[in-house]
Amino acid sequence: MDDVLKQITNPYLPSWEYIPDGEPYVFGKRLYVYGSHDKFNGDVYCMGDYVCWSCDINDPGTWKYEGVIYKKSDDPANTDLQGNLYAPDVTIGPDGRYYLYYVLSNWGVVSVAVCDTPAGKYEFYGYVHYEDGKRLGEREGDEPQFDPGVITEGDVTYLYTGFCAIPDKSRHGAMCTVLGPDMVTVKKGPEFIVPATHNSIGTKYEGHAFFEAPSIRKRNGLYYFIYSSQVCRELCYATSERPDGDFVYRGVLVDNGDIGIDTYKRADMPGCYCANNHGSIIEINGTWYIFYHRHTNGTNYSRQGCFEKLVPEGEILFRQSEITSCAGFPFTKKGFYPAYLACNLFTDEEKLDVPWSGWMDDRFPKITQEGRDGDENYGYVCNMRNTARAGFKYFECRDLKVVSVRTKGYANGRLEVRTKWDGPCLGSFPISYANVWHDTEGVVEIPDGVNSLYFTFAGDGYLQFGGFTTA
Repeated sequence: MDDVLKQITNPYLPSWEYIPDGEPYVFGKRLYVYGSHDKFNGDVYCMGDYVCWSCDINDPGTWKYEGVIYKKSDDPANTDLQGNLYAPDVTIGPDGRYYLYYVLSNWGVVSVAVCDTPAGKYEFYGYVHYEDGKRLGEREGDEPQFDPGVITEGDVTYLYTGFCAIPDKSRHGAMCTVLGPDMVTVKKGPEFIVPATHNSIGTKYEGHAFFEAPSIRKRNGLYYFIYSSQVCRELCYATSERPDGDFVYRGVLVDNGDIGIDTYKRADMPGCYCANNHGSIIEINGTWYIFYHRHTNGTNYSRQGCFEKLVPEGEILFRQSEITSCAGFPFTKKGFYPAYLACNLFTDEEKLDVPWSGWMDDRFPKITQEGRDGDENYGYVCNMRNTARAGFKYFECRDLKVVSVRTKGYANGRLEVRTKWDGPCLGSFPISYANVWHDTEGVVEIPDGVNSLYFTFAGDGYLQFGGFTTA
């Protein structure tokens, strides 16, 4: 399994790690990802401290755990620890140090921490404030701050924030605030740059207005504003020639339910259960990627980071990326593939969203793990009932055979293999009751070429699917 997992996979971190809201950056020759920190079986968002993972830009299949970089107890206003560390962002200040911007879950102001290195121990630095000392978000007329995104150019830092839930009309959109060289003092703003749902009617943003998760990048002299739209599950983008306004809506970068993708299904058919989304874009060795997150355990509160290649269309636009198990790098190695790599998960009963109120009901399969949060156990797909499908994309197939499947559970029937979710069955494995993981052998020959593998359960009961072996 370890050899298989040295390939580029989604999620890109170990299956027991839950880092959503990913902000990727290349510093030196390493790619660093900063995000919030969910827990397995968590009951609210972002229960953990900030940690960081990194990889060599030439080896994005091998990630290094950099450790805890900031604890929620490090903020002096969080003495009772009631504030969770929501989605952060990082920028390099004019002094060459690394500045971490974040908002506590119970307080609508922006906190800042600082470190001399990208992934060292950050120390609390201060709160973003006006020149009179009043904190941004607390002056009369200010809207609460949320999900900071930052970019620094010279002595100026542009701070992007906002949260605009439907149908709250008191929030007006994404904001841009200009900070001075000390990284915390407001020099201009905040000003609204992308509208919320209620004030987007009649604009190009209508249907894809700003909800949350602002992020900013620069490409070919243009500023790319990435955000989660009113649709929640999608990351959209807008561009401008200047960082503080005139942004033009451009489209969808990724949708964690694959709505809008019609290459393997109907465009309106959900390819996976989904909910909120947050991430950004990054260029690595000349190729652009979109980082986003998926939902596991049938809940909103155990999210994992994924990424995909972005395909440019002209000088400005990107095509919407399809969600995959391999980030666009087809698997080539033969061996055991754990089921948590499934990028498609659904049944004949189409369901799109994981409920905001908590847990998805047991009619539907979900990715989960054994043990408690922090236990290094590989994830698997549980509760596969009749017609449940787990899809894995993509494989570079050359004389490829599926030789066994790993299952357990109160189930009787068969696990069928296809290269299309609705395609002809290419073989099957008999399934019977088992209370411990076991492998069932068989031979399924897959056509040569780049293929998906879909495993469909046909039978009674509920199957736990641990993975499959290719040879």
